[in-house]
Amino acid sequence: MIAVSLPVLGVAAVVGLLVAAFQAASQVQDPTISHLPRLLAVIAALAILGPWMGHEVAAYAQQVFSAPALGGPPR
Repeated sequence: MIAVSLPVLGVAAVVGLLVAAFQAASQVQDPTISHLPRLLAVIAALAILGPWMGHEVAAYAQQVFSAPALGGPPR
């Protein structure tokens, strides 16, 4: 299930790295500059990947709830 969240986390990490490099190069240390682009990138990633993520979670839930109980039928 961690594979569902990895694309969004990857987008946040890459955007955070790019913003940090920009801040280091320009010596601008405004906190808004570090958080706003990452927030917008995560929102965009969720909007794009949301249907796929929902499908994966629903398929996993269906697999879990349709699996037979351990130990077989009651005696």
